[in-house]
Amino acid sequence: MDRETKHDDSFPRRKFLTGAAALGAAALFPGCQTAATGGKPHRIDVHHHFVSPAFAAALKTHGIRAVPWSVQRSLDEMDKSGIAISITSILPPAVSFGDVPSGRKVAREANEFGLRLVKDHPGRFGAFATVPLLDVEGSLREIEYALDTLKADGIYLTASYQGKYLGDPAFTPVLEELNRRKAVVYTHPWIPQCCLNVVPGVAAGTIEYAADTTRTMASLLLSGAAARFPDIRWIFSHSGGVTPFLLSRFQQEEKTMKDRQQKLPNGLMHELAKFYYDMAQGNHPGALDALRKIAPVSQYLYGTDFPFRDGAEVSGGLSGYGAFSRSDMMAIERENALRLFPQLKA
Repeated sequence: MDRETKHDDSFPRRKFLTGAAALGAAALFPGCQTAATGGKPHRIDVHHHFVSPAFAAALKTHGIRAVPWSVQRSLDEMDKSGIAISITSILPPAVSFGDVPSGRKVAREANEFGLRLVKDHPGRFGAFATVPLLDVEGSLREIEYALDTLKADGIYLTASYQGKYLGDPAFTPVLEELNRRKAVVYTHPWIPQCCLNVVPGVAAGTIEYAADTTRTMASLLLSGAAARFPDIRWIFSHSGGVTPFLLSRFQQEEKTMKDRQQKLPNGLMHELAKFYYDMAQGNHPGALDALRKIAPVSQYLYGTDFPFRDGAEVSGGLSGYGAFSRSDMMAIERENALRLFPQLKA
């Protein structure tokens, strides 16, 4: 069993929030009105996971326990939390198993499964397609198939792949193609190889997921990839990980770069303000206060991290924050996503 697949202790430790919590949040926060309380579902969830049969089998082969999931569970949660549409993605580590034939096969099956959800439940689902990024040729083929044939809404990448982050030169051909297509690229962290069992007794995902997102953002920004591929529309999970809290350190790095004009011609803050950020697990005051320093409300997207978390947590956090106007809330919950995915209006 390789290092990437034996540290999935974070999955079984996570717990589902109950339906009662969803209804409780609706009663406490006006912004959390759900279908169950008479409101019309309007939210668009960009961070909603599923498990396809071949992917579940691949996880089992590599010693990773898949969380319980079903289409009905997704739909029940969406109805309970006032979510009109969920754009789905498979769980991390996606298909980065190091086996080229298996990666291509599982990616294809998962992507076709995700698009079947879209067709079988009109108006309820969108889909991010996964690619086997370590396999550049396979990734380019899957991007073509997913976007041209399946009509996926975007591409899903994990933040790191066996020690390589998204700004790594090895991935340049894939980023070039995604930039050419002006693709939306949704990213999700995974537990990096560098940092297994760093703090005994603490699940790696508790700290390292957020740090992994920040490492890949640093990779894209400081390598110059974010500026070289300006037409990729990046979405980063969990309000950008710990990036907002490390802003001054990023700014100091920018100041000391000898090739700053080449790699960040428009400046660090310009790139950070272009990125999109989902609110899953980053909807509490500390995260939101920090995020507001690096990006405007126009870049915030509603995300739940289902089945690990639910909409009650996100809606309650955003409503309880107290600094968002009604128009801000509608932008976060729906309008920003429709600007990014205008096809969902249909």
